[in-house]
Amino acid sequence: MQVHDVDLKLLRIFVAIVECGGLSAAESRLNIGRSTISAHLSDLEVRLGLKLCKRGRSGFEITEPGRITYQASLELLQQCEAFASTVASSKDELSGRVTIATIDTLVSDPRCRIAEVIANLKAKGNNIQFDINVCETREVETSVINGRSLVGLGVSRHPIRGLEYHPLHNEINYLYCGKGHPLFDCKPVEQAKLLKQAEVITSNYMRDKEVRNDGLNYTNSATAYHDEGIAQLILSGGFIGYLPGHYASYWVDKGQFKVIRTEKYSYQIPLMLITSKNQLTSALAQALIDEIKQCHQQPN
Repeated sequence: MQVHDVDLKLLRIFVAIVECGGLSAAESRLNIGRSTISAHLSDLEVRLGLKLCKRGRSGFEITEPGRITYQASLELLQQCEAFASTVASSKDELSGRVTIATIDTLVSDPRCRIAEVIANLKAKGNNIQFDINVCETREVETSVINGRSLVGLGVSRHPIRGLEYHPLHNEINYLYCGKGHPLFDCKPVEQAKLLKQAEVITSNYMRDKEVRNDGLNYTNSATAYHDEGIAQLILSGGFIGYLPGHYASYWVDKGQFKVIRTEKYSYQIPLMLITSKNQLTSALAQALIDEIKQCHQQPN
């Protein structure tokens, strides 16, 4: 089939549906309603003559032709971006889509200079589009590997082959309890006993993997996949959990969180700039990487 602009639009929508895990979940990312997304997906299936996914009461499930189409779409869209960037670079002009995958809550860290990076790139080219995807740690690496994102900002204790990791700064995580938790206003002599009884929030974040040997109780009914979820559970007064200090300081200042024994219950983990070793680096991607490194070398 011949590929036209409308096909590229439909393929981008399909990629978003797959990555979000369904039509409803893709609404916020695409900023269009579910019925419109469904219509676009149907148009693409008719255009290709393929059933790309199963959708209904049983949930969303990608078919084998859909999986193949998804992978091919990633390659095609990446090539389109590379073409646009290469042509623009021949005119000494930065152009294309800046795609960044990042873990959450970095915006509250004064050492994170991504806003400055965006401002500097925007000043260098009027034809640059920005796409920032906030996701889980492992998804950041996956997004860079398969070419969905030019760079990633995340943490990793187990580097993946094909990726390069450049440390930007260390993030310090502390253990917190919320107002209403027995630990919040306890006497010093009661703290050790209450810590053994307290339920600690389990997280899939790699940040949390560093603290599994702290002797605390991780057998509980609370799991969160993002820092915001951890914060909500701590605010309930029923659980304790680890959060980056820069993020938790908002509630500490309001008297809703208390930090617990920083000398024992804290750990550092490096925030990494994650790039691909295997993907061809366009002029725009290189400019993005250079800006991130340069901005994060500057003192706060």
